[in-house]
This record gives sequence, C-alpha cells and structure tokens, in this order.
Amino acid sequence: MPLMAVKGFERLFRRAAGLDVDKDDLRRLGEFLRDRLYDMLVVAEAHARANGRDVIEPQDLPVTRGLQEALHEFRADPEAERRLEPVLEALAGRPRLDLACSEETERMLPELAGALTIALARLFRVIEPEIRNPQTRHWERAEQAFRLLL
Repeated sequence: MPLMAVKGFERLFRRAAGLDVDKDDLRRLGEFLRDRLYDMLVVAEAHARANGRDVIEPQDLPVTRGLQEALHEFRADPEAERRLEPVLEALAGRPRLDLACSEETERMLPELAGALTIALARLFRVIEPEIRNPQTRHWERAEQAFRLLL
C-alpha cells in the first residue's frame, strides 16, 4: 500500500474512533473490505434477481442505517475520499458475480469501502471501549459481528 494511503487510513481510523493502526492492521483491513463488499454484493445480486433485474443497482445493496450514516460521513470529507479512493477502489476488487453491477453501483463501491472502514473503527470501540490499537482478538470479534449482520 502506498505511503500516502497508509497515512490516509491512519487518519481515517483516528478521526472515526481515536484508534492507532499499523501496516498489519491495514493488511487486515484490505481482507476485511474485500470479504464484506463481496458479501454485500452477493445479497445485492439476490435482491436484483428478486426484482426481475439482470443488473445490480445501488438500491439492491444491503446498506443498514449505521452504514448509511458512515457513508454520509465519508462523503462529507472530500479530501479523505480523494486521498483514499484509488486504494479503496483496488481493495473493492472482488470475484465476478453472475450479475453485472451498474455503473452507479461500481462508482459507489469505494465509498462503501470507506464507510465500512469507519463502521469497523467504531465497532472496535464498542467491542473494547479503552482500545488504542486493535489486536488480533479485536479483528476476529469484528469479523464475527459483521458476518452476522451482512
């Protein structure tokens, strides 16, 4: 991950939840984002099919209220978005699905990755309010929570 991206993610975690992250955390974040975005797209694909469409539209994505708030927060900081968007776009890469995503859905994926990052940072604080730097056990608990919800 380029140094500018590392610094951008460090700032995002610090701003969202007052957390310090390192390069190992950012590697885990990449895996987390790929897995969670793929999970969201699998659900979105089912929604699109249920609605008789052969393309995944943004309204098909399972965006919860909390994730919607994180999405608005991420979008409200255009500097962070510009700084991190190329990396988020790369992290949003995923295996092919049976249905294609619309252009609007494709454009939304890096923003969703940013929103998931904010939500993840805040979840670490819920898991352990005094946390400063997420450890393996925190990542595992966060993964379990997101798998239950997505």
